[in-house]
Amino acid sequence: MAGLDLLFRARRVVTADGEAARSVGVRGGTVVAVEPLDAGLDAAEVIELGDDEVLLPGLVDSHVHVNDPGRTEWEGFGTATRAAAAGGVTTIVDMPLNSVPPTVDAAALRVKREAAEGRVHVDVGFWGGAVPGNLRELRGLHDAGVFGFKCFLLHSGVDEFPHLEPGELADALREIRAFDALMIVHAEDPHVIDHAPPAHGASYRDFLRSRPRDAENLAVARVIELARRTGCRVHILHLSSSDALPMIRSARHDGVRITVETCPHYLTFSAEEITEGATQFKCCPPIREAANRESLWQGLADGTIDCVVSDHSPCTPELKRFDTGDFGAAWGGIASLQLGLPAVWTEAGRRGHTPADVVRWMAERPAEVAGLSRKGRIAPGYQADFCVFAPDQAFTVDRDRLHHRNPVTPYHGRRLTGVVRGSWLRGVRIDIDGPPRGRLLNRGEI
Repeated sequence: MAGLDLLFRARRVVTADGEAARSVGVRGGTVVAVEPLDAGLDAAEVIELGDDEVLLPGLVDSHVHVNDPGRTEWEGFGTATRAAAAGGVTTIVDMPLNSVPPTVDAAALRVKREAAEGRVHVDVGFWGGAVPGNLRELRGLHDAGVFGFKCFLLHSGVDEFPHLEPGELADALREIRAFDALMIVHAEDPHVIDHAPPAHGASYRDFLRSRPRDAENLAVARVIELARRTGCRVHILHLSSSDALPMIRSARHDGVRITVETCPHYLTFSAEEITEGATQFKCCPPIREAANRESLWQGLADGTIDCVVSDHSPCTPELKRFDTGDFGAAWGGIASLQLGLPAVWTEAGRRGHTPADVVRWMAERPAEVAGLSRKGRIAPGYQADFCVFAPDQAFTVDRDRLHHRNPVTPYHGRRLTGVVRGSWLRGVRIDIDGPPRGRLLNRGEI
C-alpha cells in the first residue's frame, strides 16, 4: 500500500479481532491498513515496537471532571489533557458540573468550548446537564453537539448543579427520547442517605455506613423503571454496589436500553485497607468491601458492566481536609486520569484477563456508549489514535510526577504494572510539553 504516512510494526497489536502480530498503516490521520507483520508495507515514518510493547488503541475516558472554567484551581484543560495523554487516553468527554457555569444550556457550552479552545492535548467532547428548570434547553444542547445529558438523583456536591426529583427525571427522559439522546445518571437515592448515619470524623467505616448500598440499589431500580416506561437510553455512572448487577441483567433481558460503567478505584481498592483519615480515598458512591470488588470484576467479565472510566474528580489538597482527616467534610472525588490503564491492568492481569479485555472496557465500549463511532479500535476507517504500552514494566506511583494539577491521589506509593511509553493522536505522537493538538468534538462528527 503506497503513500502511508506512518506504519507501526509490532508483534503484539490489539485489534477488533484480538491480539496478533500486525503492521498498522496510517494515512491522513486514519488507519487504512491492518495487515500481517510480514506484509511488506512501508511508510514515511516506520515505528518498530519492542518485544515488550503492545500497540493499543488510544483509550476513551467518558467520565472526566475538568472543572474549567470556574474552578481551575482544581484542574484545567491543559493539565487534565496532559495527564490523559501520559496515561494513554487520547479522548475524554468532560462532565457538565464543577465548572462555572455548568453546561446546562447552549450558552454555557459556548463558554466551556471557549475555555478549552487551543489548550487540549487530546480530543475533548462534552456532556450536557439535566437540572430542574432546563427541560426546554435540552434540545438546544443536543443540537449544539453534546454527547448526552448527565443528571443527579441527590445533591451533586455543588449548588449550581441541582438534582432531579423522580418526576423531573421522567420528564427529562421523555424529552430526550424524542431525539434518541442518552441520559447518564449518578444513581444514589437521597432518602436512603438522609436516613443513614451522617458522615463525620476520620473513620472510613463510618463514612461507608453513610452511603449504604441500598442507596445505589434503589436509585438504579428507579432509573431502570423509568427507562422501561419511556424507552429512553440510560447509562449508570460509577457503579460501586455489586448488588445492582442482577437487576441490570434482568432489565437488559427485558429490552431496557441500559449501559453501566465502573471505575478503576472500585476495582483496585477495598474498604478494609483504607486507614483512618485517608480522605484521598473518599468518593461517592464509596469504595466498598473486597468481596464487593470481586463481584464487580465478575460483572465486567460477564459483560454486565460495559466499561471502566476514571471519574477523575480532582480538587485542591485543602479540600481533602488532610488537616482533620474528616470524611464528612472532605471533598469526594478520586484523581486518577493518568493512572487508569496501569491500575486496571495490574488487577486484570492478576485475574487472568488479557490486554484485549482491557481495551474492550477502556476504549471500545466507552467510545460506543458515547457515540464516538471512529474511536476506540485499531481498524481501517478508525482514527489513528494509539497507545504504546509496556504491560510487564512495574513502577511505584509518585503523586509529584503526575500531570494533573494537584498532587493528590490514593494511588500514591502503590506498585502498579504497565507503563505507557507514548500516545498518538490522529497519527502524530502527542508531545505534552509542546503545542496542544487536540480537537473539540461534537456529537455526530466522529
